[in-house]
Amino acid sequence: MSTLTRWRRRAKAGHSVMDHKKGTTASAIVGGYSLLERIPESILNEIFSRLEPETLTTLCSVACVSRTLNSSVNKLLSSFSSVDLSAFSVDSQTFDGIIRRFRKIEKITLDCLRLNDSSIRSFLGPDVEELILLKCSSLSYRLLSSIGRTCPNLRVLTLEFSGFIDKSAVFDLKLEDSLGSCRFLESLRIKVRGGEINEYGFMLLGIYHLLPQTVKILKLQPASVLDTVIYLRTFNYTNLGILIAPASFGQTLTHLSLVLDCITDVLLRSIAHSLPLLAELDLKDRPTSEPSDDLSDVGIQSLVGCHHLTSLSLVRSRQHFATSFKRTTDMGMFLLSEGCKGLESIRLGGFSKVSDAGFTSILNSCFNLKKFEIQYASLLTDLAFQDISKAPRSLTDIKLVSCSYITSEAVRELASCSDLEILNLLGCRSVADSCLTNVSRLKFLTTLNLGGADVTDNGMSVLGNGNAPISTLSLRGCKRVTDKGIAFLFRNEGKIRKSLSSLDLGHMPGITDDGIRTVVDGSLGLVDLCIRNCFHVTDASVEALGLKGRRFESEKSKVLRRIDVYNCSGLSIESLRLLKKPLFCGLQWIGIGRTRLICGDVGLDEIQKERKWVTICRDGCEMGCHDGWQYHKFGL
Repeated sequence: MSTLTRWRRRAKAGHSVMDHKKGTTASAIVGGYSLLERIPESILNEIFSRLEPETLTTLCSVACVSRTLNSSVNKLLSSFSSVDLSAFSVDSQTFDGIIRRFRKIEKITLDCLRLNDSSIRSFLGPDVEELILLKCSSLSYRLLSSIGRTCPNLRVLTLEFSGFIDKSAVFDLKLEDSLGSCRFLESLRIKVRGGEINEYGFMLLGIYHLLPQTVKILKLQPASVLDTVIYLRTFNYTNLGILIAPASFGQTLTHLSLVLDCITDVLLRSIAHSLPLLAELDLKDRPTSEPSDDLSDVGIQSLVGCHHLTSLSLVRSRQHFATSFKRTTDMGMFLLSEGCKGLESIRLGGFSKVSDAGFTSILNSCFNLKKFEIQYASLLTDLAFQDISKAPRSLTDIKLVSCSYITSEAVRELASCSDLEILNLLGCRSVADSCLTNVSRLKFLTTLNLGGADVTDNGMSVLGNGNAPISTLSLRGCKRVTDKGIAFLFRNEGKIRKSLSSLDLGHMPGITDDGIRTVVDGSLGLVDLCIRNCFHVTDASVEALGLKGRRFESEKSKVLRRIDVYNCSGLSIESLRLLKKPLFCGLQWIGIGRTRLICGDVGLDEIQKERKWVTICRDGCEMGCHDGWQYHKFGL
């Protein structure tokens, strides 16, 4: 048996790649270091500069293969001033091995789930201007409170926590003291994901009162409406005796985004009167009961005073119970459309008393409108979009979410917007195949969401033959689409076969192993796949997905990065072995909640040790755990 064969077998079996007798690595043997020595450094640098960020750790680990390669890696990384590792939950050891090769870091984005304080301290300093720390609940509050003093030249700061914060120690998080040292701070974003407003809103109280005067962008989640109103009123009522915030701050803020307990008229009036340069306003509330002081036409009218407003988002969440803005009517929309004609983007969610007339007034008055999103509008019908192509605007993004009266007729009208890039019809159950011919002709369409629509296999045939370069497609809950429809989608001559990178087939009872094999063979660029709640999918599908991008005949096919098999009851515990190397090379995230796979704790621990960068979600999170995250999800 040759040395090369022996090492390949040891690597496949999960053994160490180090030859304890000779002190050489398998990668050196397999890689052919003598050949690398003959490649000019300039060519290696050109190759490395085109690689994706996730290859950084691979570059560092194989740098020992040759002196030329090591020199190229060090030279390349030391020339970078920007680092983005947000797609991975790297451990401290791996991160330290990467970060020490950078000479100067000005911008850095990190997933901090597995990092410790020392890893973060290793790069903090005066050079850092943009710092984005995601999932940073594991970091100490003392470290986070010192960021402003350690990085006085910060321009952008983002901190994201989970909703599982140690409340007994949270008072050590004195961000307001630290922010005072950031003389150039322009953007501040702080999120507590999954946390309730009444439980975690107190964390952000001090931030309101001592924000640097340079801040232009402020995003806080969660925030109390009462604290926000009191804070904003200090700009107009300095005769209170104590000036809590500098009066000049309101003159600089251009972007405001808040997740509140309730959106009220008083809040909108305070915002309009206190922030004269406001260009983007994004408000979302999550009431736990029916509000007594709710948003009305009067509050909407106050936004007319925001003369620079180009983007507006007002959304009522249905997280706790089905509620809506019941005091806002068409009159409020008429006033808004007449006073804010410069709007380029608008999102309205939960306006149950606004009819076609109100929404049409916005479409007809805002000539610069690019993005139009309506959620849970029970009175919105096809009439709102009649002759939409005749209006002097260039819509690129249209989202009509859970609007039950929207049918294929409206979609055909919307498809007349030739510049359309995003079309979201999630929950519009009356949309059928008849409009897909028009949709498939959109030459710039990259995102299409048909979740819950009444489309069939015939509709998939239309999309499969279309010219739309769709990269993201959701068919979630389309119960009339079967394996036959998936075959139509990928075996025809349209653009989607090559352009598709993300596919959602969740909650589709007609999808079996045959459909998944069609996806594997037909979608060359697919990297994200959701098949949650597909009960007829078995271990054969997992094996086929694990081989994607590795077959000789599919050398141009990309490997899967993220896959969601939540509640796929047809999977057995045997699928665990398929998650081990060499299958699923390149995998970053997999959701296995409510499957037999979570019963194999020992096997999962082995996989987690072997594939440190892979996030194994045992709960019901959506793709990538973007809706929240906790430690037990990752087997830590």
